[in-house]
Amino acid sequence: IASNEVLLHYPTSYYVKWLNHSLIQGLWNLVFLFSNVALFLLLPFAYLFLESEGFLGCRKGVMSRVHEALAVLSLLMLMVLGLTYVISALIDKKNANIQTFFNLGSYYLPFLYSCISFLGVLLLLLCTPLGFARLFSVVSSFLVKPQFLQDINQDFFVASLQENCLRRRLEQATLSGRTYLRPEPMYRPPPSVDNEDSELLKLQNGALQACLIDKIEEMAHNRQLLDRQRHTWVLQRNVVYPVCMLILLALTAITVLIVVQNTIELLIGIKALPISSRQFTLGLTSLSKLGPIGAMLEVVLILYLAVTSTVGLYSLPLLWRITPCLSQTPFYYIIANCALLLVLSSALPLLSRTLGITNFDLLGEYGQIEWLGNFKIILLYNLTFAVSATLCLFNKFSSTVRRELYNRLQNVFLMFCNVDPDQSTRAASAAKQD
Repeated sequence: IASNEVLLHYPTSYYVKWLNHSLIQGLWNLVFLFSNVALFLLLPFAYLFLESEGFLGCRKGVMSRVHEALAVLSLLMLMVLGLTYVISALIDKKNANIQTFFNLGSYYLPFLYSCISFLGVLLLLLCTPLGFARLFSVVSSFLVKPQFLQDINQDFFVASLQENCLRRRLEQATLSGRTYLRPEPMYRPPPSVDNEDSELLKLQNGALQACLIDKIEEMAHNRQLLDRQRHTWVLQRNVVYPVCMLILLALTAITVLIVVQNTIELLIGIKALPISSRQFTLGLTSLSKLGPIGAMLEVVLILYLAVTSTVGLYSLPLLWRITPCLSQTPFYYIIANCALLLVLSSALPLLSRTLGITNFDLLGEYGQIEWLGNFKIILLYNLTFAVSATLCLFNKFSSTVRRELYNRLQNVFLMFCNVDPDQSTRAASAAKQD
């Protein structure tokens, strides 16, 4: 997209003569090729190599494990191809004949990747709207909030007191092997209030000291972070945070509005389905009605979708457990993360074309995907994306108000419930006395 605008504005420049459509398409096809090789060959081989031990009766070593992994990978590929034959025969009965049976490279492999890309687009439909709301919390955790939203000085003194309290507990535990709250208190706070402290009371000796040291390090890191935030520049504290929040809100609103516009154009018939990939030559016409500004906006929105989908991916209920951690990520989780990111990155061009973010053919080899020509699927996808993104944003910005309103109504209800039983008890006692 950026290359098209550069060639459009500088068609005779010597420095951009090397930039043409064949170069861009060739590079994208190479990216497409190696992403498929990594997804279908390298990552399964890495997992099977970890699980392999070598064939029975062979000398134990690396090559024995490689041979076993290659054998199992070959069987796995045959099984996947067999399932692909069966599924394609059930879906496309017209091409279920002996002629297409041997068209492995021209028919079945694109069909297999079409199924994988469809799963990737569905995964993007789940994690991208969730990432819209989650990204506000992620960005706010790295920025200093204004004084009217967060009292940094008070938080710093609270963190200092908590750290000193934990250090006194550690000294007590070093001397006696127990914390100073022994025996355990008769009053047990609710789990949501002080669950960590209640679990800490059950530990003794080395386990107690190790847990206290970990909590002290965590509180010390938090105190140092708050101390740095206290000494930040006033302009950075009061301007950067609101500006970043407004930028995120504007990008999200523009994305949702573009999706709504694309849905209306599909319903009216102004816009064609994304399967129609005509040959486009760089440097002839602008891709956006707004010119370079619109092209730059398209690039920013595509990058924004990539970031939000990644953030939303690790916010899903089942996938947050495989979030990579520094020096604490098993190799199995690394393989799973690589596979998920490959699927998402491969489906991102499909998402951009389906939602109408750009008119440029980012598909490359994806142009063979037939479900992009299904009007019902494309329309339903756009409607679902717009509604889910709107609901996620509404839930993000209204959750505090709804929670406070629910607490107020609950207090009022409990107040009335406490009054009514007393009145009924008094009436019953008066009736007994009579």
